[in-house]
Formats: sequence, C-alpha cells, structure tokens
Amino acid sequence: MTTETLNISEAQLVDYSQSQNEPSWMTELRKEAFKQAESLEMPKPDKTKLNKWDFDSFKQHETQGAVFHDLKELPSEIDRIINVENTENLVIQHNNTSAYTKVNDKALQDGVIIEHISEALINHSDLVQKYFMKDAVTVDEHRLTALHTALMNGGIFVYVPKNVVVEHPIQYVVLHDDENASFFNHVLLVTEESAEVTYVENYLSTTSGEGNQLNIVSEVIAGANSNISYGSVDFLDKGFTGHIIRRGVTEADATIKWSLGLMNEGDQIIDNTTNLIGDRSTSELKSVVVGRGDQTINLTSRIVQYGKETDGYILKHGVMKESASSIFNGIGHIKHGGSGSAANQESRVLMLSEHARWDANPILLIDEDDVEAGHAASVGRVDPEQLYYLMSRGISQREAERLVIHGFLDPVVRELPIEDVQRQLREVIELKIGK
Repeated sequence: MTTETLNISEAQLVDYSQSQNEPSWMTELRKEAFKQAESLEMPKPDKTKLNKWDFDSFKQHETQGAVFHDLKELPSEIDRIINVENTENLVIQHNNTSAYTKVNDKALQDGVIIEHISEALINHSDLVQKYFMKDAVTVDEHRLTALHTALMNGGIFVYVPKNVVVEHPIQYVVLHDDENASFFNHVLLVTEESAEVTYVENYLSTTSGEGNQLNIVSEVIAGANSNISYGSVDFLDKGFTGHIIRRGVTEADATIKWSLGLMNEGDQIIDNTTNLIGDRSTSELKSVVVGRGDQTINLTSRIVQYGKETDGYILKHGVMKESASSIFNGIGHIKHGGSGSAANQESRVLMLSEHARWDANPILLIDEDDVEAGHAASVGRVDPEQLYYLMSRGISQREAERLVIHGFLDPVVRELPIEDVQRQLREVIELKIGK
C-alpha cells in the first residue's frame, strides 16, 4: 500500500493544518509522517493477517459537528452517558469538531491544562511538542502510526503540574453522528512528579461508520510518584476499520491503572501497553471485551517491566457470541535488570456460541532471576449449575444467562473510576449480549 490509495494529498494536509492555525512544527511533522507512510510496513499483530483489511479508505478527513454553547444544548445521547450537571471537567468532541469544554476553577488555578488537541496545539505548542509521539508511541513505529500522525483530526491534551491532585475526574466524550466521519484521535495525558488524575473517555456512535477509519493513539506519561487512572468505554459502529493504541510510560514510583470497556462493533486491532521504566512503578491493566456477529478482534495487553521492584497485573474478561472471533495476547515481560519485580495476569472468557472463537495466549517473558510471575487462562461456557440454581427460583433461562454474564464481567466493570461510566458500560454490555 502507498499513500496514493488515500483520498487526501500532502497539499491538502498542509492546508488543513494551516486552517487550524497549527504551529509550523506540527505542519512539518504531518508532511514527514505522510511521506514515511509510503515506505513503512504495516503492524504485524499475532495470528491476524491484515492484507484484506482496508486502513486507507475514508469518506472525509474532517467532518464538522455542532458547537454547544450551553449545557442545555447537549444532545440527549451525551446526557445519558454522563451526569452533565455534576461534571466539573468535560471536553466534548462532536464528530471532528471541538464542541464544548468545561474546566473546574481550582484545576485552572493549579495550572492544569484540559483542552481539545486542536486548541492545545495553539495555546501550549511547546508543551505538546515536548511529548507528542516521542516517549510512548513513535511516528515511524509502523505505517498506521505514521498515518495517524499525518491525519490527526481530533483528541485531547491533559497536563497536570507537579504536586497537583485533580479533585474531579476529567471526561472526554466523542459523539459520532455523521456517517462521513473518520477518527484519527490523539490523547496526550501527562502528569508531573507527585501529581494525580482520573481520566475517562467515551466513544459513542448513533449512525453508521461504514467505509471510515478509526485510528486512535493515546499516550500516557506518568511522572515520578504520580498516579493516573485511565478509564474508557468504546462503543462505535461496526462500519469502522479500527486500530487503537493506548500506551503508558512510568517514571519511578508512578502508577497507571487502566479500566477499559472495549465494546466497539467493528473489526479492530487493539494494542494496550505500559512500559514500567522507573523503579517501583506499577500498572494494572483491566479490560472487558464483548464480541458479536462476525466481528474480528485482536487485543494485545502488554506490560514491559524495565525498572527494579515493578509490579504488573493484567486482567481480561471477555464474552464471545455468534460468529465473533478474538485473539487475546497477554504479555508480561520483565527485562534484565528488573530484579524484585512481579508480573501476573489472568484471562477469562465465556463462549455463548459454538461458532464463536477465542484464542487466549498468556505469555511471560522473563529475563531476570529474582522475580515473581504467573498466569492463568480459561475459556468455557455458561455453567449449567449456575443456570439451574437461578432457574429453580423462577428465573427464565434467557434472564439467567444474562445475570451470569453480567456477574462474570462485573469484576472489571466496577473498576471503572466513575459510577456513571460503570452504568454506561453495563448498558452497553446489555445491548451487546441481548438478542
């Protein structure tokens, strides 16, 4: 594949960048990335051939959405997701448009930056440049990271200064209601030393994504002794071809906790990785996945431990129904020099159809002697004894199965850091497991 297959030119990207008033370094980076995409290879996810996946075609690079000037103008779909009135830190993206921003006064006084990426590139150019596609993800990692950099058309920038604790969660909501919209969104979340923040993002479709792209990169940079909780609920239309990277980097004594509801309907490649660079840094990576129809999902959850006395834990619960196919790669990797570290993981899957397929691959790569490591994986069907117990109390088989599935997924669901988001994820799960 070459960039000739894209329905956008370098000149058009330059025009787009200039129309957004982006700094010159971003314009040049887009041009460089666009050229690199011509020669870079595609990513090579385990056991998934991408030769028939179309990561190039999209209808429009930018699709305008409405701007909301008041909470009363927000669409009902957003109001159902979150408690708008009680949300202190909120960024809404409507298709590819920065539509609404609200930031708590104390957070502003403390120097916290919460802005749509298009605004941050103007207001905090040097700070964005310092971290953008450098520490967590690089432009030249493969063809799709280069395309992401060249075509970026949305996202959010969060920066928390030293010793600042953001009291209220930050919520980033992306509403997709235009069938021409593609999402090349970039999330850049940075905490300085001893800072703390909770961040949750929601992707929601109310229309078809047929023929469009989902190419998302999240970079999470945790400074020394900082604490980041990152939650998400993804529920975008099956028409999108999806490639999603969420990746974190930790300095000494830092923590990144991931709680991910991966409910997108389309075929997707998902890479969620934390690199524990600093000594005594930790990461928990918890995810829930439900696949249905003929959906193909390739999910790699990886914690790479470089520092001494680091702690990595991966937990994945999934449900596969109908003809859905999924590959779960859980990788715990303790590098040489990471003495005193622990790497543990477990993967649990429920199969609801004889036609569904799930490959669970727990992998431990240990390059150091003085460590603790373990893994567990299970794939099974709904326990008939559980069903019998519930049905003996007058509950129908369908309702009993529903209760068992919710109970199976809930250990991860309840880890989401905001109660409203837990509620939303449970509702999305209900939609995906119901007939």
